Amino acid sequence: MKRGSAASETREYGRSAALLTLALGSAGLLAYAFFAVASHTLDRDEYGEIVVLWSVVFVAASTLFRPIEQLLSRTLAEREEVGEDTGHVLRIAALIQAALSLAAVALLLLLRDPISDHLLEGGATLYWVLVVALVGFGGAFFARGFLAGRRQFGLYASLLVIEGTARLAFALAVAVGIADGIEAVALGICAAPLAGVAVIPLALRRRGIGGAGERRERRSGETGGGSQLASPTEPEFTLSRGGAFAAAVLLMMLSEQIIISSGALFVRAAEGAAAAGFIFNVLMVARAPLVLFQAIAASLLPHLTRLRTRGDPSGAEAFRMSVNTTLLTVAGFAVLTTIGVLAVGPEAMQLAFGDKFTYDRAGLAIVAVGMGFYLSAAALNQAALAQGQARRAAACWVLCATAFIVFNLAAPLDPYRTVEVGFAGAAALLAGLLYLLYAHPRPVVADAFEPGSAREIEARLAAADEIG
Repeated sequence: MKRGSAASETREYGRSAALLTLALGSAGLLAYAFFAVASHTLDRDEYGEIVVLWSVVFVAASTLFRPIEQLLSRTLAEREEVGEDTGHVLRIAALIQAALSLAAVALLLLLRDPISDHLLEGGATLYWVLVVALVGFGGAFFARGFLAGRRQFGLYASLLVIEGTARLAFALAVAVGIADGIEAVALGICAAPLAGVAVIPLALRRRGIGGAGERRERRSGETGGGSQLASPTEPEFTLSRGGAFAAAVLLMMLSEQIIISSGALFVRAAEGAAAAGFIFNVLMVARAPLVLFQAIAASLLPHLTRLRTRGDPSGAEAFRMSVNTTLLTVAGFAVLTTIGVLAVGPEAMQLAFGDKFTYDRAGLAIVAVGMGFYLSAAALNQAALAQGQARRAAACWVLCATAFIVFNLAAPLDPYRTVEVGFAGAAALLAGLLYLLYAHPRPVVADAFEPGSAREIEARLAAADEIG
């Protein structure tokens, strides 16, 4: 019976993830189309500048703001599962997000001259695109976390599709002659998150549907009025606790962007803007699937958090099955992708991005293999967060990002191959470390232990250490 319940939970997660993947697939194609159109429309150096601008925006936004997305996704799922009000969670998350946004804008204003003159080669328009895009992504990532935690995946998908459509519209305007120049293409980068934020009012209007009171009543009915959940031992959600979780995830996001996005910056420093555009295209073999994986990640963390919060054997079995199912799906996708790039990779890349560059079959295959390890690591990271292992997971990420930087600075191969091999190696190491963490987590206070037992005391000490 428990096995059947676990299987049912896993199938439910699989259906929601599959539906969301189909919806978000269009967002991934829109992102791919934006760079494809820009590559065909702009010259090599202009396209390289767009790549650099996007890399800076994406690295900064993901690093600063995805921690709040993860914080909301996990905490809203946890609190609603046990029937607690979530208003204070939203207020604390909004406070943290606002502080991060203000700090980012202040830093950009302080560094305006170096950014405009050196990183963006004197482009005032590109600089203001960077500033506005960061502010817009602050709101967009907050909305994503709220929608994921509430399982409003239809609106989550709509947000990403709106972003992708708005961004692509500017590149198409240049391609058909309505607009002209690199500045018009760049404006799409800041317009996209602002357009996506349009779903926030709709999401807030739906906030009361299926709220904490209804969930509390439903859970009470399921347990015959005497809940066996682990919630009574869960620490109160405070600014300190939320900030500690967000800080750990911020380290993960910074490390993620170093591994997945900084390769273009390393190559730019060694070979110039045109070369940065080339390696950016190569890394799209890994980056494009990551857009699709957002569908799985968005549903996986709140799903696993709810299962773990229940504190019963059925939930634990469903937790394990969900993680295994995700890893098997990732492995199958990675094998098919690697076979595909070995067969037609160079031809497909030139068809997509034009014949300005000649692509190496072996390099594409190396990145495809690394993509498989990286997506596995991303899935295992969601499991670690659901298990309350944020600080230990962050340590794994920082170690692998540091290894990637050291490898690129040492540059044992040519700049392109160094980035390709460095990415695959860092991804494999990260997947291995996070699997060990997932398989052998330290207990936390939300786990169900006999009151006063040695294991409960150990869990409380571990939780105090995790919170900081």
